[in-house]
Amino acid sequence: MTETVSQALLDRALIEEATKKSGLIWVRGATGPARALWHVWHDGAACVVGTDGDGTGRAAGPAHEQPLHDLGLVDGGTATVTVRSKDKGGRLVSWQARVSELAPDGEAWQAAVEDLKGKRLNAPDAETMPGRWARECRVLKLAPITEAAAHTDFDDSSQAAVPLPTPATTRRPIPAALPKLLRRKRKG
Repeated sequence: MTETVSQALLDRALIEEATKKSGLIWVRGATGPARALWHVWHDGAACVVGTDGDGTGRAAGPAHEQPLHDLGLVDGGTATVTVRSKDKGGRLVSWQARVSELAPDGEAWQAAVEDLKGKRLNAPDAETMPGRWARECRVLKLAPITEAAAHTDFDDSSQAAVPLPTPATTRRPIPAALPKLLRRKRKG
């Protein structure tokens, strides 16, 4: 019995420390692919903010927030969270989470949003962001399920997935004359 309690405490500590230090977590809900999401560790859980889809496979709401559509993250549901190592980028730990949606402008929502706001990079509306999140986004709390153990023994498969569809494109080849033009600028 003591060994089981000790292992549970070690698992919980590993989950917390790895998730705190990682900038991204991979979240797989009831449906759809796993998706990388930025987060904050707040009050014993990973908190994320994002938009939902409109049923067409496109993200609804502001395009500058991370999409949560097609993940199947519902209040009271479960999700699998995989945390990567910050220095090497490999899978470090995977754990089961209970999903809860925080009610906008509730006390728990306010506290989570305060932490999320500090971690949100390149926000187009930093001053009014919490109000926009309350209107257009969902704030989810992914709390580790205490009965579930942390998994650190992964198989050798890469678990690479086909990239999700996106309107973004890769860079095109540079024009043939560009290197010549750049050399002229340096000489002159």
